Amino acid sequence: MDLILMFISSLILIISVLIGIAFLTLMERKILGYIQIRKGPNKVSFIGIMQPFSDAIKLLVKEQSFPFLSNLSLFYICPMVNLFLSLLLWFCMPFFSNYLSFSYSILFFLSISSVNVYSIMLAGWSSNSNYSLLGCIRSVAQTISYEVSLALIMMSYLFLILSLNLLDFLKFQEYVWFIYLMMPLCFMWIVSSLAETNRSPFDFAEGESELVSGFNVEYSSGGFVMLFLAEYSNILFMSMLCVIMFMGANLFSFMFFIKLVGLSFFWVWVRGTLPRYRYDKLMYLAWKGYLPVALNYLIFFYSMKMFIFILFI
Repeated sequence: MDLILMFISSLILIISVLIGIAFLTLMERKILGYIQIRKGPNKVSFIGIMQPFSDAIKLLVKEQSFPFLSNLSLFYICPMVNLFLSLLLWFCMPFFSNYLSFSYSILFFLSISSVNVYSIMLAGWSSNSNYSLLGCIRSVAQTISYEVSLALIMMSYLFLILSLNLLDFLKFQEYVWFIYLMMPLCFMWIVSSLAETNRSPFDFAEGESELVSGFNVEYSSGGFVMLFLAEYSNILFMSMLCVIMFMGANLFSFMFFIKLVGLSFFWVWVRGTLPRYRYDKLMYLAWKGYLPVALNYLIFFYSMKMFIFILFI
């Protein structure tokens, strides 16, 4: 019975995430519309509520094309793997029941997010197109660079809570949020998350203006839908992680979901406001900006924790 309940809970979680992604795309198109002084989707159903579902049907019934010289098996499998990994990340979301609330959820997150880059790399390579290859090479370099800074920033949080369980973030932020204690690190985490999810102003893997949509240029129909869903699933997940890590996430509170929507709005707002960054500056930001600062903070929090430990002994 426990296994059946776990399976049903997982299914409900995944369906809820996919519906959330559908309405996140609607929110993005509406916000971008108002930023650019236009209406956005407003014809399908009442104020465009059913627009995401009509988009999904339109994309899924389109013809599936594939490049003649591509590596077909990898070309088809990569979008599926990408979507599967991005949905698998959601299983480390903390629950108060016994449902998959494992003690090493942060390690699980770091492992799955680092594997995710392979699907993008192989998707670009298997297309056998120069634009796709350039897009996936950029994506690999960018993701690996920012994973280093993400891991180091996260280690500062881990020294404060001395646990690898996301649930412990809730206990330690009962009276004060970490965003007040570690404001520079929180902003660095958000910017690194933008780079990790390949979003503007760091969307070099799919730089439309110079790479004709980048690594997904040869994908159409179902393959494109899966890559699209994976990207937006990662955005929602990183928003949820930000809320848990430094915005005092009380999972029983409705405010948790308000904060999550607010951070998702920030992701879209950044896209509508900032132009694309220059690629060399992006790399300098990771290796010469965030890495030294994250290391300094790490040493500071480690020494602070050791001092408190010695004091109480």
